[in-house]
Amino acid sequence: METLKASHLFKVYLWTLSFLKPYKWLFSLVILSSIFITGIELLIPKFIQYFIDVIVPEKNTKLFFSLLGATTGLLAIMIYLSTVRNNLQRIVQEKASRDIHFNIFSHLRKLGFSYFEKTPIGDTLSLMNTEVTAVQNLYRQFIPFMIQEAIFSIIAIFILFTMNVKLALIIIPAFLLYYLIGPRFERKASLLSKELSTNRIALNKKIYETISSLLEVRAYSSEKWEYGRLNDKVITYNKSMIKAYLYAYIRGTVRRLSYYAGAIAILIYGSILVRSNSLTVGEFSAFLLYYFTAMHRLTAVITSMTEQRVLMYQVDKIYQMVNIKPDVNDPERPSLLSEVKGHVEFEDVHFRYPASDDILKGFNLNVKPGERIAFVGTSGNGKSTLLKLLGRFYDPSKGDILLDGVSLKDLKLSQIRDSIGYVFQETYLFGSSIRENIRFGNPDATDEQIEAAAKAAYAHDFILELENGYDTLIGERGIKLSGGQKQRISLARMFLKDPKIILLDEATSALDNVSEVEVQRALDTLLKGKTTFTVAHRLSTVQDYDQIVVIEQGKAAEKGTYEELMARKGIFYHLSEGHHGTQLPIAEKEIV
Repeated sequence: METLKASHLFKVYLWTLSFLKPYKWLFSLVILSSIFITGIELLIPKFIQYFIDVIVPEKNTKLFFSLLGATTGLLAIMIYLSTVRNNLQRIVQEKASRDIHFNIFSHLRKLGFSYFEKTPIGDTLSLMNTEVTAVQNLYRQFIPFMIQEAIFSIIAIFILFTMNVKLALIIIPAFLLYYLIGPRFERKASLLSKELSTNRIALNKKIYETISSLLEVRAYSSEKWEYGRLNDKVITYNKSMIKAYLYAYIRGTVRRLSYYAGAIAILIYGSILVRSNSLTVGEFSAFLLYYFTAMHRLTAVITSMTEQRVLMYQVDKIYQMVNIKPDVNDPERPSLLSEVKGHVEFEDVHFRYPASDDILKGFNLNVKPGERIAFVGTSGNGKSTLLKLLGRFYDPSKGDILLDGVSLKDLKLSQIRDSIGYVFQETYLFGSSIRENIRFGNPDATDEQIEAAAKAAYAHDFILELENGYDTLIGERGIKLSGGQKQRISLARMFLKDPKIILLDEATSALDNVSEVEVQRALDTLLKGKTTFTVAHRLSTVQDYDQIVVIEQGKAAEKGTYEELMARKGIFYHLSEGHHGTQLPIAEKEIV
């Protein structure tokens, strides 16, 4: 199990506290309230001492009611301050936790595709839930709690020594007993808590995976196999939970035994002092109250410090993520295109993914505004990668890509992506209404503009046939719609966005013939006057393109119109002939 170094732990701790800075005055009130509450708590044993030593012997009713009134008043103030403190604490906790959520979201937006391609979605969900909850616990329990408990313990021990030095010295061996035995169980409990946290995250990831794959699991009749894997995670988590709770119980028992041993010693020696009139009964009672409370809180502080390390182990995962450097950044002094025309140039572009060979090896292409370009070739030659580079989701390892004569690296990412529209093979739809899904293309669009875009995408008619029309909820990822309907919603987004450049990544390859005709009709309208790049397997969709670029071994092996390439009888011709002139080979799903 990984152990955080003290220096790194301190750095993460300071980073966590930095989110409290905007709310420092509110947090100061929380601490101030805790100090006042502590002061009242420290007075209570003294009141009991006064009651036993003065009021009871004298049977002074007036003093009794005065003391009762003072105690009641202080307790009322303490309850009020506790309520104020808890509410303020909750406000600070929620605001700071919200800021951490925003910080995570903001950084996730900046991270490149490489992070999401290698990081399971369950890990990211865990950051947003389990790890942020750890921060909330830190804000709610440990920081104010430790401050209050530490202040009480220090002052109470000081009071004990002012009351009777000899009797107070007994605290030292009682505390040393805990300090000598306790840390062994503290360290073990800490490691087991880390293990429990890791297994909880693994279980949550597995639950997410199991729910997400229900359709496939049922289709393969593999429920027993999949639920067996889930059960393994549940068993592992339960075992670690039992062990963690067992050691937590042993730790608590050791703590109690240590200060009970001290209490027995105090009772024996304190009784001797009372009998010899060196200590009053009231003083002895107050001493015992201070002792029990101080020891309980002091050992609780030590335990909290250990548990805090467990929380920091979780918080560190957020810290590590938000400190990942994005693959792609905005330039410090960006250039600004007054109007994007759509002239694109690939100049000696090389690219490789981490731990892989070069996929692109000197790719060159000059595309004029409004031209339609089709990338074809066998799987794994970099067709989809070119689209990702054009959207600047990655940067070339060598060479450059220019938009209207300006390097993409010199343009703001927002201008690049505002100028580009994407239509993928698998359209992502939100689990909201059709209207909101189309509005995704332009959040400021009116209802009239949304309907106009749907008509242009040949989606308006099928939308009206639905029970609630444009306000129909389509389920998670648009599960209530067919593939063709999803794709037309995606095209409606593009009509609404109206970008200068369109990127199509196998936009019709997963559709049936009827749906493909409908979507292709919408595409023909959308692509008019747009610079278009298409990754396609069906030649029927690109025969009238301005250029077809055959990519082989990371380079543009052939370029030309459909007729020109067929006449050369080169690579493109053989690919076409080998698949009856309609379908390029698909060995596997294109992933690069």
